[in-house]
Amino acid sequence: MTARVGLVVVSHSDMLANGVAELATQMAPDTTVIPVGGTEEGGLGTDYNAVVEALTDADAGAGVVVLYDLGSAKMTAEMAVESADDPTRYAVVDAPLVEGAVAAAVAAQGGATLADVATTAEGASGETPAPTPQRPALHLVPDATTAEVLLTNEVGLHARPAALLARTVAELDADVTIRYGTEEANAASVLALMGLSAPGGKSITVVATGKDAAEAVRRIEELAERGFDD
Repeated sequence: MTARVGLVVVSHSDMLANGVAELATQMAPDTTVIPVGGTEEGGLGTDYNAVVEALTDADAGAGVVVLYDLGSAKMTAEMAVESADDPTRYAVVDAPLVEGAVAAAVAAQGGATLADVATTAEGASGETPAPTPQRPALHLVPDATTAEVLLTNEVGLHARPAALLARTVAELDADVTIRYGTEEANAASVLALMGLSAPGGKSITVVATGKDAAEAVRRIEELAERGFDD
């Protein structure tokens, strides 16, 4: 099995670090996410030695992306990386902690490289993107495979189903867009999918292009039919 990029979450708070890691792991269960929060004495702050140890523990061979909450946590993380035998195996990224960790974990789950996981984390945002103006009608998307898919689970594309859908798409050679109402989202982005606010009982439109377009649509239909395992 190909090694996946690992994640380290550095926070001044042990509870915060563990909470972010728990959420990211729920989204990407096969990605190693190690929380490092608080001081050695259990107070608020950061622990350089604990970060150094976490970097080693999180590295399965593909490198590690490090996220942090505040500036001093960034400094601690950067010092730990600089002390490593091969600092190029680690990337300290400036990203929103929760959104960045979730996005990075899902990207790592899909087998993305260290650089791509870091870029995904940095591009994460808690803001819902505005609807694309004058987006093309379905029949104008060249060579697209499309389908209307009913969301059979009760709560629709909330966090875990969105992550499951994104992981499924990440495994395929296909560009997939999910449309709901007047909005659309890249199916590879958990945050964008959640931003659609597509509820259970409603239908989404799947638009896929590329070598595995038909397979992508089939898998999404199958996920919906079984209620996203909710």
